[in-house]
Amino acid sequence: MSTQDITAAKFNETITDNEIVLVDFWAEWCGPCKAFAPTFTASSDKHPDVVHAKVDTEAEPGLAQAAEIQAIPTLMAFKKGHMVFRHSGMLPAKELDNVIAKIKEFDVEAAIAADAGSEQS
Repeated sequence: MSTQDITAAKFNETITDNEIVLVDFWAEWCGPCKAFAPTFTASSDKHPDVVHAKVDTEAEPGLAQAAEIQAIPTLMAFKKGHMVFRHSGMLPAKELDNVIAKIKEFDVEAAIAADAGSEQS
C-alpha cells in the first residue's frame, strides 16, 4: 500500500476508521522531510496493514496548528483513534519498523482503562 495524502476534512475519519495510522507532517521546502519520504514510502509497502498518511503543513496550516506541529517532519501514530506515538525529526527505517512493531503490540484499551482508573484515585 502506498502513502496517502490527507486533508483536515479527512483527518479524523482516517484515524478513527483504521486500526493503525501513521501520519507524516511535512512540507515541500523541508530537506529532512524529503529525505524521510522514501523511508516512509518503503514502510507503507512493508506494512500494508498500517495506513501511512501524509499531511502537507503548507496546504493544511490549520491541521498542523491543531496538531501542535512545531517542527517537521513530525510523525504521529494512532491506534484505534488514539495517539500512541509522536516524534519530531527523521527516523531511520529500522527504528520506524521498531515503532510500528511496538504499536501493533500495544493494548490501547488496557492503557485507556488504566488511565481512567488512575484519574479516579
